[in-house]
Amino acid sequence: MDIAQQKHIIRIVSSIFNVSNIIIDQNKLTFTIIDAEVTCKFMLLTKKLETEHAACRLRKVDNELRIAINEIGPIKQSKFLYRSWTPRFLFIIVIILVMIDGYYKTIEINSLLYIGNPIHVASIYTISLLGILGTHELGHLIVAKIHGLKTTWPYFIPGIPILGIPTFGAFIKSTSLTINRKILFDVAVAGPIIGLVATIIVLIYGTYTAPILDSKSTSLFSNHQIIEMQENLIMLMIFDMFKNDTDHILMTPILFASWLGFLITFLNLLPAWQLDGGHMARSVFGNKIHKIITYTSIVILFIMGYFVMGIFILLFHSLNPNIDILDDVSRLPKNRKIIYIIIIAVMIICFPIPKIPLL
Repeated sequence: MDIAQQKHIIRIVSSIFNVSNIIIDQNKLTFTIIDAEVTCKFMLLTKKLETEHAACRLRKVDNELRIAINEIGPIKQSKFLYRSWTPRFLFIIVIILVMIDGYYKTIEINSLLYIGNPIHVASIYTISLLGILGTHELGHLIVAKIHGLKTTWPYFIPGIPILGIPTFGAFIKSTSLTINRKILFDVAVAGPIIGLVATIIVLIYGTYTAPILDSKSTSLFSNHQIIEMQENLIMLMIFDMFKNDTDHILMTPILFASWLGFLITFLNLLPAWQLDGGHMARSVFGNKIHKIITYTSIVILFIMGYFVMGIFILLFHSLNPNIDILDDVSRLPKNRKIIYIIIIAVMIICFPIPKIPLL
């Protein structure tokens, strides 16, 4: 950072904040400020410094508010991730894999009870599953746009059809720095909530169109293995609206899409690492408590038998444990804390209850 740029940045900061002290290093400027309300002013400062290719961080040190500003160079970007064709290519691959998975699931069920043309059912299955994942990511994109954050398009992750699940979800990557806890919380909460609404719609449609078997019809399947699905409270409630106590609902591919949507919502809401729930927990509790909650969530996953997910979080948390926020002084608004209590309740009702048999 040359002298001319330092002077220019000092003028910018001094025009926004009451500055009591400035420490000038070769690559960094540190300002001690005296202001009662810093949230909005700091957001204005970040916008102005973005055009100067500089980043600022607000911290409380020895009961003093300090803003550290340093020059930022070009961000190293993965050539694969940031190519314009990459998200389109991955999306097409995932569509093909989900179609294949739906096709073979339908053929398997048709061998016991005809539920429809495999291509037709697989198409609805694909629209349902990718619709759930797509609306989840769309929620993140919309709120990020409202807060002025730049993000990539969604990257859909191919899975293993037939033998496993056809997609491991999707993600978007932010190309902007997160300014404060409120923005971090808002962007994180939007995806699971909108995705959950889409999941419930798919569940209702899937339940409405699924064959309902009474005790007499169920005996026809006595020679076939019963699939045990870990249902949640929402699924149990919707199922009870469409069947009697002695009836069973045949697990169609569309119902499987909704089940997978609930599982993704539950896992995403865990207050761990850089999952959506982790971002929210970081906003509410701060970095130190967030680390403790992350390890607690990993233990819960291992107890539930989700070893792969637990190892995944443990590995990547060890590589990148912190969620960096530019303004870590401004508190999260009270209404967001109330929303977080609701989110915890949503996570509980999406919890897959073990060992409940379903055809």
